[in-house]
Amino acid sequence: GSGSRAVSLSRQVQGTGGSSAVSKCSAAARGYIQDRFLRLLAGRRRRRILSLGAGFDSLYFRLKDMGLLQHTVVYEVDFPDVACQKAALIKGVKELSALVGDAGGEGLGMAFMEDFFVQNDYKLLGVDLSELPELERTLEEAGLSNKIPTLFIAEVVLTYMETARSDALIQWAAERFPRACFLLYEQVQPQDPFGHIMQQHFRQLSTALRSLGWTECSVMDMNEFFTCCIPEDEQQRVQTLEPFDEYEEWHLKCSHYFVLAASKGMEPSWTPLSPSGTVPRHAGPVGVAGSVPAAVCAGLSGVPGLRRYGHHSVLVKPNVIVTTGGFGEEHGQHCRVRNVHLLSRHSRWMASAALPSCTTAVSERLYHTVSRLSDTLALVVGGRTSPSSTGLGMLWLKFPKTCGASGPGDVSVELASLQPDAEAAALRWRHSTTEITFKGEQYLFVYGGRSALQPVLRDWHFLHAPELSCAAIPVDGPVPESRHSHSACSWEGGVLIAGGLGAAEQPLGSVFLLRELEHGFKWQTIETHPPLVPRYSHTAHVHEGKLLLVGGVWFHASSVPGVTVIDLMTGLCLNYVINVWPLMLHNHSSVFLPDEKELLVIGGGGNCFSFGTHLNPEPVLLSLGSILASH
Repeated sequence: GSGSRAVSLSRQVQGTGGSSAVSKCSAAARGYIQDRFLRLLAGRRRRRILSLGAGFDSLYFRLKDMGLLQHTVVYEVDFPDVACQKAALIKGVKELSALVGDAGGEGLGMAFMEDFFVQNDYKLLGVDLSELPELERTLEEAGLSNKIPTLFIAEVVLTYMETARSDALIQWAAERFPRACFLLYEQVQPQDPFGHIMQQHFRQLSTALRSLGWTECSVMDMNEFFTCCIPEDEQQRVQTLEPFDEYEEWHLKCSHYFVLAASKGMEPSWTPLSPSGTVPRHAGPVGVAGSVPAAVCAGLSGVPGLRRYGHHSVLVKPNVIVTTGGFGEEHGQHCRVRNVHLLSRHSRWMASAALPSCTTAVSERLYHTVSRLSDTLALVVGGRTSPSSTGLGMLWLKFPKTCGASGPGDVSVELASLQPDAEAAALRWRHSTTEITFKGEQYLFVYGGRSALQPVLRDWHFLHAPELSCAAIPVDGPVPESRHSHSACSWEGGVLIAGGLGAAEQPLGSVFLLRELEHGFKWQTIETHPPLVPRYSHTAHVHEGKLLLVGGVWFHASSVPGVTVIDLMTGLCLNYVINVWPLMLHNHSSVFLPDEKELLVIGGGGNCFSFGTHLNPEPVLLSLGSILASH
């Protein structure tokens, strides 16, 4: 019945605290956790901290160990079962029980008998937050006074409560405590129906808090919080703690969580977050000019080997696409993909897998590039196995002339022999490799990316393909800032560079043209209007003077990138949404089919931390005919 379902849900919610505690332990062990609100607790005035849904959080013990709880009492409230488990843990760990101190023979015993544990500066209370009368009675019995300034903390708690009950809890805190601060850390997921409701609810929350008497209120998502509220030296310290390469999932996670700070009756007023407004600057709406139809690609649905990310796909000849590398499904397991997949089209697209004749691990790589040199030859540049790898060099990818006609045939992979001056070009990933022409000669322009030693690169190399040596070609003009995970396209003998992730781990919105001159090349900025929304981990194509940017990651929690069309003559920049089921358009590959004016999107997704790995289930065709015709 409904009662048993409620109990089951309650137990599920209680379980989130345990998994959260495990994650926090890992973060603390690696040195990530810092607390910017500690300064609020300094001084001699009496204060109270009330942690709602505290779970197994160690806030009290950290503050007590740092000597920051003079004249301050910490109250923690959670389900009775959770409070009992935590009390037992405290009792069983000498270091914790020593910080709590002597409970006079009652404390921990009472935790099992009456669902609360009371000590001088620590009150662990077992009560359901949704039962407001019981909560108020328990807090009063534990000695909580509304005459003392109180800091309320709620960390991913309200989302598990019915809206009416969470609103009642916020209103009770506002009415009951004349001098109070409220810190709220919550999640919002805008890409599903429930998320849309959550987002609307939390957008209105700051207004609702003001109407309830919270005179100061500010809110920002965690991308903005990290950028604006964490000192630059602390950002750099965290970024260098360990090898890290899951930027997309980190930024997407941060766009789905926000922190809100509110206060009332505080002198001076308390505004620890952005004082300039209540709407995160990344959350503003992105102008949309229309939509792009999308459909599953017939013939390619259900092919496990195409469920991958961090791979590369290239059109080697008409109606034949080669996909290599990445992380995905192979032989029923998640792993770095060794097989080369060939997609060929006759009446419809079909896929076949070929195990390269070279079966060494050099063919297993992520975030590499593949450049077509002829119908039977392609060059693989860079890539990685793990973020600490030193680079994987270059590979020749050779196909039979009949490749794609009736099957994959034999695909050979050979480790390329590099000239010494070309080695630096190969030891990178998340870079771009683009075909260019200079004085009638063909070169590959290797640009940007990152390496095991440098988190972001600014250099470039002109690679002469036949002998894999680097040429010294002059380049003038203002040099673009360092970047990786950008896009690059050949255009009029030069290269178009768009977006990327910069040295400060911030998405970039710049577009540059490396333009061919008589004596060399020159960097030239392409101005767009309206300005291009900064993004990275997208793909790009050029068609009839228009630059098409597909997917990627940006810092706008209200939407995800679809297709952006930039007119390279006028600079006009228009965004189009993709009308499609949940689809992660990052770490994907895409191939433009000019005759059909379609984009074939293959793979995409990533490691979503504790939420699991997401792999886009099947290739998707985006129909661009209508939006290209309208330009």
